[in-house]
This record gives sequence, C-alpha cells and structure tokens, in this order.
Amino acid sequence: MRIAYICADRGVPVFGQKGCSIHVQEVIRSLQRLGAQVELFATRSDGVPPSELEAVTVHKLPAISKGDREVREQASLSANQGLRQALEQAGPFDLIYERYSLWSFAGMEYAQAIGVPGLLEVNAPLIQEQEKHRGLVDRVSAEQVAERVFRAATALLAVSEEIKTYLEEYPDAKQRVHVVPNGVNPDRFSSDVRPLLSPSPGTFTVGFVGTLKPWHGLPILVEAFDRLHQRSSETRLLIVGDGPERENLVADLSSRGLLEAVHFTGAVAPDDIPGWLASMDVAVAPYPDQANFYFSPLKVYEYMAAALPVVASQIGQLTTLIKDGVNGLLCPAGDAVALAAALARLQQSPELGIHLGHTARETMKQNHSWDKVAQGILHLAELTPMPQVCLEIKV
Repeated sequence: MRIAYICADRGVPVFGQKGCSIHVQEVIRSLQRLGAQVELFATRSDGVPPSELEAVTVHKLPAISKGDREVREQASLSANQGLRQALEQAGPFDLIYERYSLWSFAGMEYAQAIGVPGLLEVNAPLIQEQEKHRGLVDRVSAEQVAERVFRAATALLAVSEEIKTYLEEYPDAKQRVHVVPNGVNPDRFSSDVRPLLSPSPGTFTVGFVGTLKPWHGLPILVEAFDRLHQRSSETRLLIVGDGPERENLVADLSSRGLLEAVHFTGAVAPDDIPGWLASMDVAVAPYPDQANFYFSPLKVYEYMAAALPVVASQIGQLTTLIKDGVNGLLCPAGDAVALAAALARLQQSPELGIHLGHTARETMKQNHSWDKVAQGILHLAELTPMPQVCLEIKV
C-alpha cells in the first residue's frame, strides 16, 4: 500500500529533534513496519534523516520565507496549489495522512476528490495557539481553512479527549473524531541502556525531559526540588532539553542556592534520550493547573517505557494514562508541596519505584506502542483489521 504523509507546518522540522518531529518519524517507521510504502510531503525537511528513514522519498513543499506575518500567512495559503500538484504527480496513493497545520487543506481535498481515505491528525487547537503565542493576522481565513479541511477529511484523529471536544465544536467534524493518543517504541528503552550521567552512589536523581517552555511547570519543579533537597542533600536534578525558559530557570535555581545540585544537558539528539532516562531515579511531568490541558505528553510515554517511576500532574490525559499508585504517582496540578512529598516517598522506598516503573513499562508495551498507533491508523482507513490489543480509539 502507498501512503502519502503530509506535514505542511513550517514549525515542524520532520527530521528534527522536537517532540512533534519525533511523532512524525515514529508514525512513518511504524507504518513501514506494517508493510506500507510511505512518501513524505514536507515544508521543512532540514536535518539528517534517521537511518531507518533514509530511503523515504521526500517531496519538498515550497518554503515559506520569513518576514511580515500577513505575507507569510498568504504564502502559506497559496502553497496549497503546490501541495495538490505534488500529490497528483506522485500518486496514486491508497491513503493520504496529514498532520494538521494552520493553512493546509489541499491534502484532504485531494483524497476526497480521488476517493481514497484522508486521515487528519490533530495535535492542538492551532488557531488559538497561534493567536496566543505567535500572533495571527487573518483569523477569519484560518477558521475557514479549519472548516474546509475538517469537512474534507474521512476521519479526524485527536491526540486527546480535550482535542476531540475542540474538534466537535465544528459541525462538520462531529461523528468523525477518534481519540488516538501518542505512543512510544519500548525497544528503544531496554534495560541494558547505559546512563549518560555518571552514577553518584547514594544520590537520588530527579529528571525532567522537554523543551523549557512556560506551560511545562518548571517553577513548580524547582520549588519541589528545593523542598526535597532541604530534606536530603543527596539529591540532584537532571534537566534534559533546552528552550526559552532556561534563563529564568537558572535564575530561580541560583537564587535558591541549588545550581550545584543541577545538571543541564542542553538540547539533545533523540537517540540520546534513553541514556539520559537511564540516568534518572524518577521522572517528572509537573504541569501547572490549566483550564484546557489538551496535550498527549510524549515525554511521559518515554518515561514509562524506560521503566521509570513517574510523578505527574493530575490533569488531562495523564489521569487516564497513569493509575495512581499502580504505574505512577499523580499530584494535584501546580502543587509543589505534593510533588516534593511524592518524590520523597520514592526516595525513601526504592522498592515502590521499581514496582511502579515495571508496571509502567508493561502498560506501554501492551497498549501504547507506535506500532499499535499505526495499526489503529490503518484500521480507521479500512486498510487492515483491528489488532486484538490496540490503543485507545474512541469515537
């Protein structure tokens, strides 16, 4: 079967190191493992393809130049013509699969026109995100594109229940939205992975992985670690990743006299993530309290696949992924005191951490592998039978 995978979002470097980049790569890998021939249509294909994806045919979509925001938005709209032409020239395909981007509609309309399934993966309410964090000039056109692409798609794949709720605000999307959360490749996180941070006997290492952005709850993590470190100096904090909040994070740690107990890796390659996770005793996802938490946090899936005990905020999808006291620990979102207490509990009870980590890994292996995500995708496209054990797919 031939599949066209479309990523027209200029903010997603398909061969990059961001979480969205990893998502693209893993879905393509898994579709290939299921026997599909995947061709990639991408606005940003900069970077070096991972070895397993070197043979993937890449169709480069027109680059959107930097400059005036209004001009960029119009150029992004105009790029639909080039995408349609590229699909027509490379086709025919058995499935058109697209990661939803703000201005792209040609892929789903092409699938509709030629009578093949068109699946649209939706990871965020992009119009609201763009308006809040980056700026949006022509919201009317963005809404029109959303209505157009949601109407044309055979099915919409929401990464969380919150995204499903958002999509169903559009009348044409109702009854066609399915919840397909993120996944993980458990084989990347085997027990023989060597730590990349030198072991320190007797030291309890608290770890965080991710882009350092405001919504990841880093001030909560710092306060919780400060409380933990005051109780036990044999603790350290490992921050894996980089981002715009690093300067504020360093300043906060410095004001508390904690810098010597913290190790920053900076940006790291995806292949190094297993080694950094192997350097941790516990991994955290300290999200603040948010009215609309719509994420399907890739980091948490990786923490769990690495057999780490996880302490996460009791919010959104995390409340269904993690069963408190069974395969992880949940704390009230934004509560640094509760987070510190949970970390101290795991420091004092290594056996609990081992049990939680083992159960977490089994949860990932049984229900949340990328291969099961790909099987679910093909099932929704009616190209393969539904597997006996599959990911959470809700209509």
